[in-house]
Amino acid sequence: MKKFFQSCAVTLFTLLLCCPQGSMAAYKAEYRLSVVPGPSSGWAQTAEFFAALVKERSHGRINIKVFPSAQLMAGKQTSEFLLLRNGAIDFSLASTINWSPQIKELNLTALPFFLAVEPDRYKAMDAIMAGKSGKMIIDAVEKKGVKFIGWAENGFRELTTSKGPITQPSDMKGLKIRVVGSPIFIETFRELGANPVNMNWSEATTGFQQGLVDGQENPTNGINIPLKIWDFHKFHCDWHYLIDPLLLCANTAVWKSFSPEDQALLIACAADAEKYGKALSRLGLDDGTSLAYLKQLGKVPAVTDPYACMQEHGMTISRPTANDIKRFYDATSAIRDKWTETIGKDLVKAAQEDMAAVR
Repeated sequence: MKKFFQSCAVTLFTLLLCCPQGSMAAYKAEYRLSVVPGPSSGWAQTAEFFAALVKERSHGRINIKVFPSAQLMAGKQTSEFLLLRNGAIDFSLASTINWSPQIKELNLTALPFFLAVEPDRYKAMDAIMAGKSGKMIIDAVEKKGVKFIGWAENGFRELTTSKGPITQPSDMKGLKIRVVGSPIFIETFRELGANPVNMNWSEATTGFQQGLVDGQENPTNGINIPLKIWDFHKFHCDWHYLIDPLLLCANTAVWKSFSPEDQALLIACAADAEKYGKALSRLGLDDGTSLAYLKQLGKVPAVTDPYACMQEHGMTISRPTANDIKRFYDATSAIRDKWTETIGKDLVKAAQEDMAAVR
């Protein structure tokens, strides 16, 4: 009997050595990660990449299942933050747009043409994420009760229409444009002379087909190409009017349940998922860096040249010059001024300084 208890003690000691503290019974068999768009989107693929990394590097101890198409929020994407904070969702790869009603600072990157006028818009966005302004955003998110793990990216939101081409603000007059229901989106399009319409995507596609809505705005690689936007629109305006960063966050109680070692593992996986998500978002739209990275990973998508893909499907692409973008920027100055007060002057100033540092 003594040998039996000694054997049990040795087995338990070995288990404790092999498994990080708290990684046994305290962990769930499966964690749920929410994503708003469908599984073919770059957004959902980034979430799957993160989940796969976590499972591999934790040797199967941490299993995360991705739920795309807003399944965990019954299709109501603006309720995602509250569901995550309250524990109905464990993890979320979320758009700053969808959480902006609860966290005003997340409207920073929705300031119209704020990044579009920068010499290198991607470098400017990276500078915000890595800089003082990014830290201020993270602090604002965590003060609201969830744990920030890492960034990702859905991409710059471009304009597609059935009427066009669009190259200057006057071309927007009277167009009915489907937009996200955030106030800053609605105000921006009104300022440009368009008629913004807030509707869910299923209603929008019907509206496109019936000619009730003339256009919409979404990221090229992340949304427009997977959704085959050319079935509805033949004009694409590459104006980069705002970007849609993504936040990878966890429920606070769930986060605290992980050992320090596993918390570090999750953060490391999030950092790699950020690189992958940005590469999917920027593929064919940057200087070739994204394609080289995806080739290195062995994860090159079917479409590597989004401009060529859209043109092959009958779309006309307008690529406004820097002077054209400046006209859009000037036309929306009142919106930026108004929303700077809401977002916080200190945050906007910090972002301007972060971007200036990499020009």
